Amino acid sequence: MSNVERTKENLAKCICMKCPSYSYACKKNSLTNNVILTMVGTDYRIHAEAMFCAYEESKCIDEDKGCICADCEIHKEYQLEKGYFCTTVGGK
Repeated sequence: MSNVERTKENLAKCICMKCPSYSYACKKNSLTNNVILTMVGTDYRIHAEAMFCAYEESKCIDEDKGCICADCEIHKEYQLEKGYFCTTVGGK
């Protein structure tokens, strides 16, 4: 498995927030941190509720409701084989 780079370019490609597992409440609660990452860069030391394949699992997603990781450009570019990075460290 490749290590996904934490870049603004990759963050722009991220489709995590379109996932059925990413609830409205999670989107609302994570908006501020996700906006900060897109503005100041991905090196900023905050938890990202996006690009779970590069960061860590979600702190607000608590139920698997489907996975779209395989549809993501990042997933394809880095030849990732797993999904559900939002609920499991390293995916499952």
